[in-house]
Amino acid sequence: MINNVVLVGRLTKDVELRKTPNNVSTCTFTLACNRRFVNQNGEQVADFINCVAWRQSADFLSQYASKGSIVGVEGRIQTRNYDGQNGKVYVTEIICDSVQLIGNKPNENRTNQQGFVPTVEPACDDSFSNTPSLDIQSDDLPFY
Repeated sequence: MINNVVLVGRLTKDVELRKTPNNVSTCTFTLACNRRFVNQNGEQVADFINCVAWRQSADFLSQYASKGSIVGVEGRIQTRNYDGQNGKVYVTEIICDSVQLIGNKPNENRTNQQGFVPTVEPACDDSFSNTPSLDIQSDDLPFY
């Protein structure tokens, strides 16, 4: 059987790190994942999916991610239930095997405890600008 989930969405609030009695890091968070269509009013429709991260993934998210950050999650669906005040409560959540910070909110300058500001380097550099270009014709390509 296969139980594999891949999600990309925005955090709905800051991640709050907790520790178990055995000092294992954990955090729960909700991802807002947009659907591919808009509703009748022209508004974007989103699903709000509860996720749980453990150990290094939880530590990473609590340190570098904040409300509005774009996060990629790979994991599995897990269901559980418990007796609540008004009867049985059913919970469906994603247990994260891997999390990746894909992007932050625009204009966000978040620093960690060491004063490091995560930045994105430019996609290209000009180190090849002085390199002569090659003159290749379509007749020179064996697969054209």
